[in-house]
Amino acid sequence: MIEIDAELIKNILRKNRRIDNRAFDTYRDVSIEKGIITSAEGSARVKLGDTEVVAGIKMDIGEPYPDSPDEGVIIVGAELVPLASPEFEAGPPREEAIEIARVVDRAIRESKVIDLKKLCITPNEKVWMLFVDIDILNDDGNLFDASGIAAMAALLNTRMPELDENQKPVRDKKGTEPLPIDGIAISTTFAKIDNTIITDPNLAEMKSLDARLTVGTLKKGDETLLCSMQKGGNVGFSMEEIEKIIDMAIEKGEELREMLK
Repeated sequence: MIEIDAELIKNILRKNRRIDNRAFDTYRDVSIEKGIITSAEGSARVKLGDTEVVAGIKMDIGEPYPDSPDEGVIIVGAELVPLASPEFEAGPPREEAIEIARVVDRAIRESKVIDLKKLCITPNEKVWMLFVDIDILNDDGNLFDASGIAAMAALLNTRMPELDENQKPVRDKKGTEPLPIDGIAISTTFAKIDNTIITDPNLAEMKSLDARLTVGTLKKGDETLLCSMQKGGNVGFSMEEIEKIIDMAIEKGEELREMLK
């Protein structure tokens, strides 16, 4: 396994450079391919630099939660495929996979980008259950943003199954109705390394960071709303640094939203 020299990364940043020669506020190249899994209701493959993630959407009918009897259900899961990294192993979900799923879930759920009430079939009895499955195919850093983009792209690509006369999903043909989505929720991740804030940390930078902050944003009309935050690392952020990150999250979130559109 290749060891990351954190001090080397810090020395490069002190010279106002990054190890891959990007500007501090620049994302790696992003590519988005939708509809890659024919058996899913929606799917997408996203490449963020050399990080590669696939998201698939499956829909089924189930019972609503007791505290939201007239709303559909979203369940997000993430899997770190062992081939994606020497550090990933087969077995139960790792802590990193659980955190990725939670970050993606929170941005989608708290932004209310999906109208869950429109996923209700019969209050207290039947609702659509939306399963968002994320597979990490290659890890070169910033799995949070790659997974969030893939999940959102897959949701936008989703077509709801039709129901037969018994209110059961018709599985032998594709539906045509899109999900009730209003807006695009985007997560953007920033790393703090030796008091320098950088956007979209690659694997070497992720291994060297002192702290990270993932910010979820949603565009409503001309206004950008903050919908989620997730901090990692052992060092804190000053209020000035958080304000700077929020400003960058709004700007970078809009760039990524344009790609998804």
